[in-house]
Amino acid sequence: MKITGLNLDIIWKNKEENFQQIEKELQNQEADLFLLPEMFSTGFCMDAAEVSDKNQESLEFLKKMAKEKDAAFCGSAPVEENGKFYNRMYFVHPDLTVDFYDKRHLFSFSGEDQVYTPGKERVIVNYKGFRILLQVCYDLRFPVFARNNDDYDVILYVANWPEKRVAAWEHLLKARAIENLSFVFGLNRIGTDGNNLFYQESSHCFFADGKEISEKQRNLVNAELNLEQLKDFRNHFQFLNDRDSFAIEL
Repeated sequence: MKITGLNLDIIWKNKEENFQQIEKELQNQEADLFLLPEMFSTGFCMDAAEVSDKNQESLEFLKKMAKEKDAAFCGSAPVEENGKFYNRMYFVHPDLTVDFYDKRHLFSFSGEDQVYTPGKERVIVNYKGFRILLQVCYDLRFPVFARNNDDYDVILYVANWPEKRVAAWEHLLKARAIENLSFVFGLNRIGTDGNNLFYQESSHCFFADGKEISEKQRNLVNAELNLEQLKDFRNHFQFLNDRDSFAIEL
């Protein structure tokens, strides 16, 4: 399975311009799955009443792209639903069916927890034989929530993770891959947002042994995921068999 992530310099609070920018960047690209950053249509914005999708604008865009590319599209957007706001990660399949995950760990340092509502479900998507765990940005700091119970093969993280804390982002991505014997693809945004926070290029895909397997070309990050290779690695290093047993209260 080929995954292509777009290092997007998100235009602050401007959905249409971001949609146009994404279409232009991906115009001649082919992949099985295209990955977009956290809040790809607006930037990581706490003005939820202003920017949140009320008519599924970001989801409709993802569906349009999935249909055009005959590929899956994944990214998060601010969404208003029943009077509440969610940082919602969509996974749109080529047949336009949709899975979604609402970000569980809200970034209290920025006040996200005062604006958005946390998700209550851990979501795993099945696509092209891979079991894929959906995660958003700050979720990365909480390994218990992402612990592999032998129920997934890939973790996707989409993020707006600033340059000043980027070392933590890169180290934790690699750690999640190693400890969970899984592929981990972490896609960050680039550029400067409306809060004057700078984001350096820092997107990566790691194999279960911690080695990077992604290649970068312009603003694109490409990775080929081989499920048989992962199964062979897990069969040889059966570390998941020794994991602790526990339950998470959601």
